[in-house]
Order: sequence, then structure tokens, then C-alpha cells
Amino acid sequence: MKKYWSFFRIRFIRGLQYRTAALSGMVTQFVWGSMEILLFRAFYQASPESFPMTFEALSTYVWLQQAFLALYMVWFWESELFNSIATGDVAYELCRPVRLYDMWFVRGLAVRLSKAVLRCMPILIFSWFLPAPYGLTLPGDVKTWAITILSMTLGLLLIVAFNMIIYMSVFYTVSPQGIKLFVTSLAEFLSGSVIPIPFLPDHVRTIVEFLPFASAQNVPFRIFAGDITGPDLTISILKQTFWLFAFVLIGRYLEKRALKRVVIQGG
Repeated sequence: MKKYWSFFRIRFIRGLQYRTAALSGMVTQFVWGSMEILLFRAFYQASPESFPMTFEALSTYVWLQQAFLALYMVWFWESELFNSIATGDVAYELCRPVRLYDMWFVRGLAVRLSKAVLRCMPILIFSWFLPAPYGLTLPGDVKTWAITILSMTLGLLLIVAFNMIIYMSVFYTVSPQGIKLFVTSLAEFLSGSVIPIPFLPDHVRTIVEFLPFASAQNVPFRIFAGDITGPDLTISILKQTFWLFAFVLIGRYLEKRALKRVVIQGG
């Protein structure tokens, strides 16, 4: 366990070096979040009773989405891992006395967390000072905070585990481009990144909420905003746990099969 913690620290500290990129990302996310909220505001003013979430909850959802973009965006791939498989450099990784899946999993966590740490606090503070109903609304009880943190942790682990499945699947393909484009487009919509899941038609939402992508950012952000409560909260946490274990098992199985007969540069 110590070697993985050391590897996590190295990747985390390395990720903190990119401060200029984080600053430009924050500016982009401020502008994007503001535009998205103002766009929804126009629709809410026309018919506020037609929407499944209050505008305050929606604003909170959008600002959390922007603050923790690096944690839950499926399109945040590590090109180095794809290239190492495609070029054969993964052979150097296999020489290390650690399991490939575990090392890459820890790496994914460290990279995402380092980017989120640099960006999240300025966005959260800025949105908290915005006037209602455009700003971030904080929950009033400790229980909601605790469950949100638990759900955010499960969601982050789930996204990293899903990324690991895609990385491992590249061992079976000639190029990662096709699967990256397909998975990114599909997952972005199904996770609520484009449109919050409650805004989907009822029959579509029922299916989407059962899928694993809805257990990432959708659950913790809606819990924090007060949109998921009571029995639905327990069910959502259980679904997150189920899909996390399922993704880890699938990723480890793909790794085991791939490394049995891995071909490196024709060798």
C-alpha cells in the first residue's frame, strides 16, 4: 500500500504545477456556468412550474458541476496511457513490481484530484457570494454535507473505474480514437453533464437513472442541492456502490485477459 501512496503523491504534486492552465480553466468555467444559468433562467421565467427542479437547486447543481469539472468529466482522458499501449511503452510499466490496474487507478485519482483542488475553491466562493437565486445554496444540516461527501467519493471512484475499463479495452483495439469519441459523447449526455437528468422525459429518465453514468456527478450534486431526499437518497447511494464494484471487477477482468497474451510491437 505504501508504494501506491507514494505514487499518488508524486502524481498529485506534479498535477499542482499547472497553475496557469488552472487559472484559464477557472475563467472559462465562470463564464460557462454563468451563461448556462442565465439560459435556464429565461426558460424558468416563462413557466417555472413546468420544471422538475427549483431554480435555486439548478443553480447549485451548475456551480458544483463547474467547480468539480475535473472530478467527473468522462472526457478527461490521459493521453499518455493510451499512447503507452499503442506504442508498446506499457512494457516498461509491466516491469514494475506493482499491478498495472492498481497503479493506473491511483494515477487517475491523483491527476483528477490535483486539477480539482486548484480550481474548485475560487469557483465555490465566487458562486456563494452571488445573489439568490443565481448563486450556490448551502445545505443547512450536517447530515446532507456528510452524505454529499460520501456520494462525491463514490462518484469519483466510479468515474476512474470506468476510465480504467476504457484504458484496458485499448489492448484489444488498433486505435483508441473511435472508442474515446463514442464513449465520451454517450457518457456526457447520460451523466447529466449536458442537461440535468431530471429535465429528461419521464420514460427516458427512468432508464437513464438506472444506468451507471447517472451515479457519478448527478447524485452528489442533487443531494447537495436538496433535490434527492428520503428513500431516493438511499437508493442512489446503493446504486453508486453497485456500479463502482461492477466497474472495478470488469476492469480487473479485462486487465487479466489482456496481459495473458499482450503483444508489444509485434513481439
